[in-house]
Amino acid sequence: MHEPTAPARGATLSPESIGQAVYDAIRHCAVTLRPDYREALEEARTAADDDSPHGARAARVLGQIAENARIGAADQVPICQDTGTVWACLEAGPDMMVPGDAFRLVDDAVARAYRDGALRMSVVRDALLDRANTNTNAPAFCEVRLVPEPGARLHVLLKGGGSDNASRVVMLAPGAGPEGVIDVVLDCVREKAANACPPLVVGVGVGSTFDKVAGLAKHALLRPVGGQPQSAKAAFFEDALLERINALGIGPAALGGTPTALAVHVETAPCHIAALPVAVNLGCCAMRSATIELSGGAL
Repeated sequence: MHEPTAPARGATLSPESIGQAVYDAIRHCAVTLRPDYREALEEARTAADDDSPHGARAARVLGQIAENARIGAADQVPICQDTGTVWACLEAGPDMMVPGDAFRLVDDAVARAYRDGALRMSVVRDALLDRANTNTNAPAFCEVRLVPEPGARLHVLLKGGGSDNASRVVMLAPGAGPEGVIDVVLDCVREKAANACPPLVVGVGVGSTFDKVAGLAKHALLRPVGGQPQSAKAAFFEDALLERINALGIGPAALGGTPTALAVHVETAPCHIAALPVAVNLGCCAMRSATIELSGGAL
């Protein structure tokens, strides 16, 4: 009879490496439009440049967004005055060990990055009881995900208030089906897109529970524009929904025409038989996120 084998010892992630990664990501993202979004923006500008009034106006607006991004990167100044809250998602595989204080240095990294980058502080001490500014843009909003892929990676997203305010969670009856999900997304975009600074990336979460579905929608924004969907069925749903969103005619900067959105990204999950949770998280025209591969340190 063989003795049980002890689990292999892997690498551990240090709070120092996570804090430094957050600092570097903030300094980069604040002044840099995400490359996949910028490429999609340029493609949309080329497609919109025609003789119709809406097309010509849309092309000019898209060109101004691209020029703003160019200046931000060249001069190292924020691409949007709303420099956002910091959302950090740590994904760790089975070969990594995550200490309990993994995020211990993140708030300090946020404060230093926002001070060193002369970025606007936008976080209040308590949403209800104390609306005084923390003057550090901390705390960051952090989560850990245990994933089957080896290694570890840190996603950092700077999320402006306008686009987050335009998002929503709806608990549908399961009989609403795919068309009900589409209606929720279209209603959200129709009502709120102008406040979220289009052209958008529309993150959609479907499934899980009330408290988790919003995370699906936000995580969907991390996927690069043009990146691989969950499945062929998901790709078909995303394409169909993007077409209907752009048919609304809201357009860049909500001045009419197309595109209103450059992409729709959907993440789905299991759920209760009596539920159909849906969340929509809108990504604005200043898409600011980065993914950093973390190696960890040997134990």
